[in-house]
Amino acid sequence: MLSDSERRNLIDKIRSLPNQLAEAVKGLSEDQLETPYRDGGWTVRQVVHHLADAHVNAYIRMRLVVTEDHPTLKPYSQDDWARLPDARGDAIDESMELLKGLHARWSSFLQHQSAETWQRTAYHPEEGDVSLEQLVRIYAGHGENHVGQILRLRSARNW
Repeated sequence: MLSDSERRNLIDKIRSLPNQLAEAVKGLSEDQLETPYRDGGWTVRQVVHHLADAHVNAYIRMRLVVTEDHPTLKPYSQDDWARLPDARGDAIDESMELLKGLHARWSSFLQHQSAETWQRTAYHPEEGDVSLEQLVRIYAGHGENHVGQILRLRSARNW
C-alpha cells in the first residue's frame, strides 16, 4: 500500500505529463514528427496520439474501478489504434489539448480518493486482477516513458 506522499507523487506525475510532453515536442517540424523514435517504432506523431488514446482509456478504467464492483476492463490493440489514419496523419494539437484537459480532470479525480479506494480492483483479461493503485503506477510511468523516448530521439538527432 502506498503512502500519502507516494500517492501525491504519482498524481503529480499524471498532472505534469501534458507540460512535459509539450516541451518534448516543442518546435518539431512535420518531418521530425514523422520520425520513428526507434527502428520499427512509432513516429513521434503516433506516440503523441497514442498517449491521448491510452490515457483516455486509463482514466475511464480508473473511474470504473472506483464506481463498480470489480469491473472487467476492456483491452484494445494499441498497435492497431496507432495505425489508424488519424494517429498516422493528424496534427498533434488536438491530442495535446485533450491531454491537457484530461490530465487536469484525472489528477483531480485521484486526489479525492481515499487510501482504501486505491486498493479497489478490476479484472483485466490480459493482466488479471489489478488495483487502482497499480493502474496509477502504470500510467504515471507510461507518460514518462514516452516523453523519454521523444527526448532521447531529439538528443540522438541533435534537434
